[in-house]
Amino acid sequence: MRRKLPPLNALPAFEAAARHLNFSRAADELNVTHGAISRAIKNLEDQLGVLLFERATRSVRLTAVGEPYALAVRAALDQLAVATASATVRHSGSTLNVSTSDGFAGKWLVPRLYRFHRAHGDIDVRVSTTGRLTNFLGDGIDIAIRYGAGNYPGLTSEFLTGEEVFPVCSPRLLEGPHPLRTPEDLKHHTLIRDGYRLDWAAWLHSAGVEGVDPHGGLTFDSATFAVESAVQGEGVVLGRTMLVAADLATGRLVRPFDHALKAVSSFYVVYPPDAIRQRKVMAFRDWLFSEVTPLRD
Repeated sequence: MRRKLPPLNALPAFEAAARHLNFSRAADELNVTHGAISRAIKNLEDQLGVLLFERATRSVRLTAVGEPYALAVRAALDQLAVATASATVRHSGSTLNVSTSDGFAGKWLVPRLYRFHRAHGDIDVRVSTTGRLTNFLGDGIDIAIRYGAGNYPGLTSEFLTGEEVFPVCSPRLLEGPHPLRTPEDLKHHTLIRDGYRLDWAAWLHSAGVEGVDPHGGLTFDSATFAVESAVQGEGVVLGRTMLVAADLATGRLVRPFDHALKAVSSFYVVYPPDAIRQRKVMAFRDWLFSEVTPLRD
């Protein structure tokens, strides 16, 4: 059956211009000239016999026909990109691109990666750390470990594990002139924070502790640095199960108190639905679950 298709080489230009509502920004994204974008869209409009954009002196906007057409074209291009990625997988010596947070990479993933390499020596792993949501197609990411509620439209999202939040510190803080024996002893020590939403104020309140300033002390953008500061004896940090497990196991950190809060978010393994057909993605996904004992409510 012969399909009636538009000029296919014009579709990326149209999709980018529709997304940005700006021909110049679309040109920058596709590394072409403004004129090339204009010509591609004019050619597409001529072939369709309709106007897709309303053009003003310094702006453009989609027409009533152009708006739904842009959504359909974007979905088709995304589906084509996923299919292309699946079709071009290298079955040996392939590179797996993983996205996750700085803290999860530094304190949980990297110390365990040697076990994945031992089992899958033909798969190279490239880890990208970022706090923002992954653009799988745009960033070339195969699979991600994300911390949140697990709602990622258009993607497969599998619960990996939940977390608890509790104070941890160097064993040295259990000794000295002000040893940590009860939560009230925190008033003698530096509190360390990493910007996590469950902060010291919440933990102190839940533990019924008064007289401790929850806002003073050290603050880091990176959870890895915050935990390492606690390891070095700089103070007490609110540890999260996945990020302090290794340091607790080696004795670099200790839990001075039993009281813990259930974290509001959890870790999820996230990937485009078709990506699981790739051997490297399936292998890494299965390995992640083999390394974790899920913590649920």
